[in-house]
Amino acid sequence: MAQLRQDVDPAEAGLDAKALDRLDQGLARYVDEGRLPGFLVALARGGRVAHLTTYGHRDVAAGLPVEADTLWRIYSMTKPVTAVAALLLVEEGRLSLDDPVGRHLPAFAHPRVYESGSGADVRTRPAERPMLVRHLLTHTAGLTFAFYHAHPVDALYRAARLHSSVPPGADLAEAIEVYASLPLQFEPGTQWNYSVASNVLGRVIEVVSGRPLDEFLAERIFRPLGMPDAGLHIVSEQAERLSELYGETAEGGIEPIAGLPLHGRPRFLSGSGGMVASAYDYHRFMEMLRRGGELDGVRLLRRETVALMTRNHLPGGADIHAFGAPAHREPAKKGLGFGLGVSVVTDPSRTPAPAGPGTYGWSGVATTTFWVDPGRDLTVQFMTQVRPKRLKVFPELKRLVHEAVVD
Repeated sequence: MAQLRQDVDPAEAGLDAKALDRLDQGLARYVDEGRLPGFLVALARGGRVAHLTTYGHRDVAAGLPVEADTLWRIYSMTKPVTAVAALLLVEEGRLSLDDPVGRHLPAFAHPRVYESGSGADVRTRPAERPMLVRHLLTHTAGLTFAFYHAHPVDALYRAARLHSSVPPGADLAEAIEVYASLPLQFEPGTQWNYSVASNVLGRVIEVVSGRPLDEFLAERIFRPLGMPDAGLHIVSEQAERLSELYGETAEGGIEPIAGLPLHGRPRFLSGSGGMVASAYDYHRFMEMLRRGGELDGVRLLRRETVALMTRNHLPGGADIHAFGAPAHREPAKKGLGFGLGVSVVTDPSRTPAPAGPGTYGWSGVATTTFWVDPGRDLTVQFMTQVRPKRLKVFPELKRLVHEAVVD
């Protein structure tokens, strides 16, 4: 069984042992206070794991501890994987970033854009420009999520029963038809809005490759990189290692909640948030990116493709705070641009938490996160399983990791 292991002394990797103790103690406090069930945190430099800590429980009621081989619902950390899948097709010449999405998904051939009104009185107009594949990868397509409650189009998503981004009982192809029947929130390429775009991209991958998304990811990414537990569902042999999913209560505690239906192949194959993986699996994926598309002799992407993926694509070098839709104009988005499926630090002087220039990564709704800091040759991942309401772990995590790197 593959599992992540520490393979170098922290000092040898340029990490301060006392600062790492503060990192562990700071994260453990969330568990001891009942705000997290448990966690795994891992830091690697130059590809060698220099710090690995597990603490607390993957299942509190059953008393099962977090272990190095625990499996996690990584939700939106699926998005960078879907982006890599699309870039594989781009490299093969089967897909272009400048392809109109409607070329592959006819339902998007003639998108309409919100103009005014709400509910049944919404008025729309034909889009002035096509939605492109690059717009899906950069979340500038004009799509949205139902949960924002920030724009009349969000309400239309809720009316279409897209509360969990998928109409009840729909498969990916059917969901795409629903997305395409709704107006865009803005003209493609003119704002940044986190959205269902990665699900649309997943369907583009299916159509272009002729393979279901889960099979394509397994054949082209998981197996070549040696990610044995990664997938869009689990088998019976993995079930005991899957962490329970918790939600934050109004009082700040946690309680078990329903999560992704991972037992058995799902009808809806989500390129947006459907993955389960172990820390070992995601370490392999991060390492492929850190090494410029190659790992252990297997080249998945060209170095220049990874460089393209991990640079800011927002116009004029803008950050999300400036270019984002109103729902995203918050301090946490300052100094943070967006690449192809990952956020990218453009101005460390403006980010709320310490970050190296060019650092890229993304997070999941169950409080999982990863980042790659090229300047420090550092990869970091943090795994737990809590859907938060007010809980904010990441700023402290980033500060404590920053303090631990001494050279």
